[in-house]
Amino acid sequence: MTVNVYELDLDRCAANYTPLSPLSFIERAASVYPERTAVVHGAVRRTWAETFTRCRRLSSALERRGFGLGDTIAIVATNIPAFYEALFGIPATGAVINPINIRLDADAIAFVLDHGNAKAVLVDAEFAPVMREALKKCRNTPLVIDIADPAVPTEARLGAIEYEALLEEGDPAAPWRLPADEWQALALCYTSGTTGNPKGVVYHHRGAYLNAVSNVLCWSMPLNPVYLWTLPMFHCCGWCFPWTLALQGGTNICLRRIAAPNIYAAIDEERVTHFCGAPIVLNFIVNAAAADKRPLREVVNVMTAGAAPPAAIMDAMEDAGFKVIHTYGLTETYGPAVFGAPQENWPNLSREARAALKIRQGVRYPVLEGLDVVDPDTLEPVPRDGETIGEIMFRGNVVMRGYLKNAPATTEALADGWFHSGDLGVMHPENYIQIKDRSKDIIISGGENISSIEVEEVLYRHPAVLEAAVVARPDDKWGETPCAFVWLKPDVAPISAAELIAYCRAHIAHFKAPRTVLFRELPKTSTGKVQKYKLRKIAEALGSLAPTTQTHTESD
Repeated sequence: MTVNVYELDLDRCAANYTPLSPLSFIERAASVYPERTAVVHGAVRRTWAETFTRCRRLSSALERRGFGLGDTIAIVATNIPAFYEALFGIPATGAVINPINIRLDADAIAFVLDHGNAKAVLVDAEFAPVMREALKKCRNTPLVIDIADPAVPTEARLGAIEYEALLEEGDPAAPWRLPADEWQALALCYTSGTTGNPKGVVYHHRGAYLNAVSNVLCWSMPLNPVYLWTLPMFHCCGWCFPWTLALQGGTNICLRRIAAPNIYAAIDEERVTHFCGAPIVLNFIVNAAAADKRPLREVVNVMTAGAAPPAAIMDAMEDAGFKVIHTYGLTETYGPAVFGAPQENWPNLSREARAALKIRQGVRYPVLEGLDVVDPDTLEPVPRDGETIGEIMFRGNVVMRGYLKNAPATTEALADGWFHSGDLGVMHPENYIQIKDRSKDIIISGGENISSIEVEEVLYRHPAVLEAAVVARPDDKWGETPCAFVWLKPDVAPISAAELIAYCRAHIAHFKAPRTVLFRELPKTSTGKVQKYKLRKIAEALGSLAPTTQTHTESD
């Protein structure tokens, strides 16, 4: 047998190998850019040296309270400095950070806390009311750490300790430790429950490291960018951008209220160069009142994902001085893992042709090993004709470890060497994918995933409803909104669309409630299955028309 000489006396050791972890980025940022501004939040301005010290204090304080490897520590907060610090300080203990969607209701939050077995939870004062109700529903009560904010008055504290007091318990010079194994769990991010309860997606350090680096490569992000936080940090850990900003020594501009005047003011006053956001954020910007707008001093780079933004919005953003890149991914892929890589001939195309290319989901991130549209039965790639529909599948280091405590779902999702996204799309001749439908009928509204099944279950609980089906309706503001088709029981008093919408809003988070209700018999197959594709065509035909006698639209 031939001996491989490259395996002789050339072993892995401390000098030539370190596990990949995004936690290393902040230590480097504090070393290379100690005096550069790292975080801005109102009057608060902290350098990278100060931010790193606070992360070390947080890690040390949590360890002194007994938290460590394998523990889950949740956070319910908007985009504030404490959230940014938690994305470093919590994993540095070996614990797993669990960012929770701030738009969830008390029942959903309680489920996430219990399912993830959260030992502690950091709570932004703004969300104390819903958290108070959620904690009452939890089987096990975690340690609650309040995050006070002068901008958010709070009448009663939920927790045993406030965040700043917790930091005082920590050692500012505590050792900053990376995981011994880069496969170690880093974060637990829950899906939106497309078939019932949400699934807990487990990220590892290696994947987060690589996707954070890939964000830089795909966006051609320079050193020291100024990044505005319009994207929620709870979304796939902010699409890995908290770690990307540390890697590049950038400045994080925190923004509690996502509104056009605040966005324009921050861009102007802080000289913002980059931000991410769902198409709804782009809509806020281009449709802002003239009094709220400010002229851009330079081009601002924008990354958007979710439901493809309308071509008109993309054009309006460009006209206003923004440069938009379209991306695509899922919670299971650490956020965006596909992007609309621009080609050198695109500037020569007509506006209409460029818009058609830009709304495609795109090509794989540099760190994603495999991306294809395949026949889900044969696993053979579909023809590159832009017409043949198949399932979009991923393979590589930026695919999740799996779903927490859900081996069957993990096995199904990662079968045959691919992550099965459940999204249906086509592959164009240029190797750009484009989503055509969603096999699980997910509705993407304002960047949030909404389960049609969850909404249907609420509608079915109403005593007047005989049958219900929910699909996505295109919406210029939100991207998509839930559109409910309802057939009422013949022996009950009539109910209006407005009453049904109010009923849903009383039983699920407001953003999940239908904004349109149409009363009609549901089309079915011979076996009794609702033909949702027919309903989608009706909803698409509605577009963003004004309410009629059959529909009711209500803003959130």
